[in-house]
Amino acid sequence: MAQPKYITNIDKIPEIPKREKEKLRKITDKFVFRVNDYYLGLIDWEDPNDPIKNLVIPNEQELSEYGRWDASDEDTNYVVSGCQHKYETTALLICSEVCGAYCRYCFRKRLFRNDVKEAMSDVDPGIEYIRNHPEINNVLLTGGDPMILATKKLRYIIEELRNIQHVKIIRIGSKLPVFNPMRIYEDQELLDLFREYSTPDNRIYVMAHVNHPREITAEAKKAFEALHDAGVIVVNQTPVLKGINDNPEDLGELLNRLSWAGVTPYYFFINRPVAGNNDFVLTLKEAYEAVEKAKAITSGLGKRIRLSMSHTSGKIEILAIEDGKAYLKYHQSRDGNYGKFMVLDCPDDAAWFDDLPGSEAHWEMPKKKVEDVASVNQMSDMPEKRKRKVKTS
Repeated sequence: MAQPKYITNIDKIPEIPKREKEKLRKITDKFVFRVNDYYLGLIDWEDPNDPIKNLVIPNEQELSEYGRWDASDEDTNYVVSGCQHKYETTALLICSEVCGAYCRYCFRKRLFRNDVKEAMSDVDPGIEYIRNHPEINNVLLTGGDPMILATKKLRYIIEELRNIQHVKIIRIGSKLPVFNPMRIYEDQELLDLFREYSTPDNRIYVMAHVNHPREITAEAKKAFEALHDAGVIVVNQTPVLKGINDNPEDLGELLNRLSWAGVTPYYFFINRPVAGNNDFVLTLKEAYEAVEKAKAITSGLGKRIRLSMSHTSGKIEILAIEDGKAYLKYHQSRDGNYGKFMVLDCPDDAAWFDDLPGSEAHWEMPKKKVEDVASVNQMSDMPEKRKRKVKTS
């Protein structure tokens, strides 16, 4: 199958009415718009609420400033340009500012503003930092989407990391297995690269971003198969998104179809409270109940999924929401609180860890962030309960 044609001008999509295009142009002037004709072909244009359409076609709510651009305070995790080191054994290389698909819910929406330059084309400072920190045994290539990089560039990064003895796992976060699967199964040099460096002792993982079961087409399954044949382990992570995949039947089908294709369900995430993303936000209770209903109709393979929040302080697993209480555990922790169990009051409208009364007692914000948050709270017109409340000592 031929490589898909990419479209960056919303005027080039004939299915969108002219009047709607005029409204959406204000959004595409501010944020990147990038799709391709293969993925557009998955949209049912007769359905105004089509989930695939909602994933990639802009919506007017994106211009809202309600929320924060960096909801998980990633800026506090940078150790050198383009490299984050939040958890002891894991480093992130933000090596691409371009996505094959720009999903409208993206938690790194700040990367796709014209006035932001966070991803680095020069990954050498990050690689050197990793080389000098032997506690790091796995590295996540992220962005943007690293699979949009030329294979030659990916080879350079992977070869450099494989020359670091203490790096055992390389992970690549990517939407391309379902957005442009041909990029994977038609690029023999890419598959040869994976086959060379994903070995029985040191695997490469692709962290796929499959949001809806309709994305798992014959072409996507061909991409999964090509990755498997090259020795790559493929797992999946997706936020639970209002209007996209919050229907338990859709979530259950997603878990089933991933398992059938040999793709491990890894994380369901609570969507981060990023500016302009409010249309996609579910309450904690809504997300938890949708996930539990989905797990009830899938096999034990699908039930491996964990529902988590990627909070400033760590990955917080949601064990249960019941009778007005949230039962939580630190699945990963910035400050060494791994495994810490918490029971907090959970108002029906709570959508993030910070919305839970008393949550601030369980973590401490990095000192360099405290003054920034105080300033934002003072100037913000968001409701009091949504302002950041943090323990500072």
